[in-house]
Amino acid sequence: MTKWEYASVPIIPHAAQEILNNWGEDGWELVAVFTPPDVGGVVAYFKRPKPSPEPS
Repeated sequence: MTKWEYASVPIIPHAAQEILNNWGEDGWELVAVFTPPDVGGVVAYFKRPKPSPEPS
């Protein structure tokens, strides 16, 4: 079974493409974008498979 790790990242409008591309280059997949109504701004949620632990 695949295990996942997640990250939430604030997205700065003038650098959105660069931020998204950098996370994608590191193997993260964008799964959602959210604009919190109480604080504004944009938050991107990413996931990627967790690395398998090294055998002992």
